[in-house]
Amino acid sequence: MEGETQPIFEQLASLWGAVSAKFGTLFLFRGQVQFAILTGCLVLAWVLHRLIAPRMHDWMRTLGRRPKWQMRFLVLLHKRLLLLIFALLVWGAAGVVAMVSPFPSWRNILELAATIATAWLVVSLASRLVRNRFLRRIVTWGLWIYVTLYYLGVTDDFAAFLNGIGFEIGDFRLSLLILIKAFVVTALLLVVARLTTTTVASRIEHNKDISPSMRVLFIKFLQVLVYGAALFLGLKAIGFDLTGLAFLSGAIGLGLGFGLQKVVSNLVSGIIILLDKSIKPGDVISLGDTFGWINTLGARYASVVTRDGREYLIPNEDLITNQVVNWSHTNDFVRLDIRFGTSYHDDPHQVRALACRAAASVDRVLSSRPPVCHVTGFGDSSVDYVLRFWINDPTSGLTNVRGAVYLALWDAFRENGVTIPFPQREVRMLEGSEMTVRRENG
Repeated sequence: MEGETQPIFEQLASLWGAVSAKFGTLFLFRGQVQFAILTGCLVLAWVLHRLIAPRMHDWMRTLGRRPKWQMRFLVLLHKRLLLLIFALLVWGAAGVVAMVSPFPSWRNILELAATIATAWLVVSLASRLVRNRFLRRIVTWGLWIYVTLYYLGVTDDFAAFLNGIGFEIGDFRLSLLILIKAFVVTALLLVVARLTTTTVASRIEHNKDISPSMRVLFIKFLQVLVYGAALFLGLKAIGFDLTGLAFLSGAIGLGLGFGLQKVVSNLVSGIIILLDKSIKPGDVISLGDTFGWINTLGARYASVVTRDGREYLIPNEDLITNQVVNWSHTNDFVRLDIRFGTSYHDDPHQVRALACRAAASVDRVLSSRPPVCHVTGFGDSSVDYVLRFWINDPTSGLTNVRGAVYLALWDAFRENGVTIPFPQREVRMLEGSEMTVRRENG
């Protein structure tokens, strides 16, 4: 243990020696004067921030309807007002010292502090481009540390210190510096990959010449390709040997064969669905008791939203192996049937005409494909009919349009004296039979 910690302490001492050499003037009288000026600027910046920040906040609330980017910029400045005031005060103090004394050694620490404070301010503003809060905080602190070391002039010494902390794995040495480089390079590549996939995916989604299913397939393939390439290049950039992944890929294949059969089956089924275009986002399907429209097609499942707002996640394998009714596979036209019966004393020709006019009066029933009504049989108590009509918006529901047509039939039949019979039984008394009526008490 002592042999491992000794080099770290030696590198810490070397790093401290490099910093001390850079700022030897800090321990002289002119260095102490500059340090006192920095302390005064910090106190004055805090006082000014306490005075200006509330007034700036009230002023921002009175701006009204300004462009969104202007309001965001003002909010960013308001949150970083203390750092901005401190940087301005230090730059001003350095300018005053430059006018009093022509020697750079009387203001070098002030200029360095002002430069670092300005760099921190620029980093904090630029880091807002990162949307994820946790990642943005990591990027901000990482860049703050880097610009501080850069302007202090000790980046090489600090890199040597980080490189000295590590261990060896076979012929490959893994140090803290390599890990940081790996994280930075991979993060940058992933950001570039995300921007690339977002831009290309947006163009693919707005391309009407490509079917919806092929759009989803192209986007998924692009994401896997770009993110995989980013991760591969990130590992290669830090000198990681990828030949050892051959054994890992074999182990993964063995694991897939035993434990991930369903996952692979759903993945392959999803690719098949996207390729044969049997189901695509926006289609209205029925699978068992589930009736709804495809919201999204994922790598493992399809999201089906029903009329009551429920979202079912149906595995892709079920869409391949089970019988699925796609109401809008080739087009959106759907024919619906309604069966009813009327009394025998009603004219069938009049009933058919009334039924067709009643169905045509419903808004969602297509006039380009007029409703038709046919006699289907003579029942025990009624003449049976079937009314057929077409709609082209199955996503709006089927039960509601059937209900609207039933109500239109009811109104039309009542206005024209057409009756809808109910089951009746006729009892005849034969000659010579007797009927006894028994009354029970209570």
